[in-house]
Amino acid sequence: MLNLPAFGRFFYVCPITLPMSVLTPFIDEKFDGQVWKFVIDGRAGLLLAEIRNTGGREVSFASINLNTGKLNFTGLNLPEKWLIGLEGSFEGTLLLHGFQSAQSPVRKGIYAFDGETGLPLWSNYNDVISQLTINGPAAYNTQVHPPVFYLLDSKTGATLRPYNPSVDTEIVQDITLPTILTSMPSDLNISFDGEPTGNCHYMEHNGFRIVSLHTLNQGILKQQLLVMFDGKPVYEDILTDEIQKLQPEAFIRYKNHLIYIKNTRELKILNL
Repeated sequence: MLNLPAFGRFFYVCPITLPMSVLTPFIDEKFDGQVWKFVIDGRAGLLLAEIRNTGGREVSFASINLNTGKLNFTGLNLPEKWLIGLEGSFEGTLLLHGFQSAQSPVRKGIYAFDGETGLPLWSNYNDVISQLTINGPAAYNTQVHPPVFYLLDSKTGATLRPYNPSVDTEIVQDITLPTILTSMPSDLNISFDGEPTGNCHYMEHNGFRIVSLHTLNQGILKQQLLVMFDGKPVYEDILTDEIQKLQPEAFIRYKNHLIYIKNTRELKILNL
């Protein structure tokens, strides 16, 4: 999975007569730290984010309602300030995990919170979640070898039954990553303030055409985003400015939401 406000200066070949109202972000939240990771709980309509402040070595968590745009909470943290990570979310239950040590990526324990309110629900210091299935989190006890997998109740942490891979299949969500192209489609008829560099990330959805690419201008590398409709620009943004190297995928689509992170700290969502 899938980083101010100074807008890029684009120069367009075609006259700018917008076919519709210019797009504005449906959600625009800036956090006190890097958006390290986020997950989507499709059944609850939530986006849950892990925010890391590397300077203060603190991690916190935030929740956004994708249907209303409401920020449910931010700044949720645990007594352990750093060695906590975002595991996922199931039907409105935010699931976190610990780590065995600062030097090890091996997970330890489960911490469950209400994804709407941030209130604690339950915790288990011996189990680890192996995957989120359509029927709930599958877990195992790290003290038992070989591991025995079972299904947990996400609201209470109670063991429901043994894990059955033929029934407890992986959750598949309507998430699409952009296509990576070696160059921008020529029929977009656009020129940028700078020389396009590296690959182009491209997507089409509901008549919109979304492009992200890097440009180099007088030694300054930028990552830019542009949304087109009916051949004309309706939204633009600079994702990262004065960066040292090419960045990975700039955005994803979930249902009709275009989701991207700006300068590592700002999460923006457009409705397409």
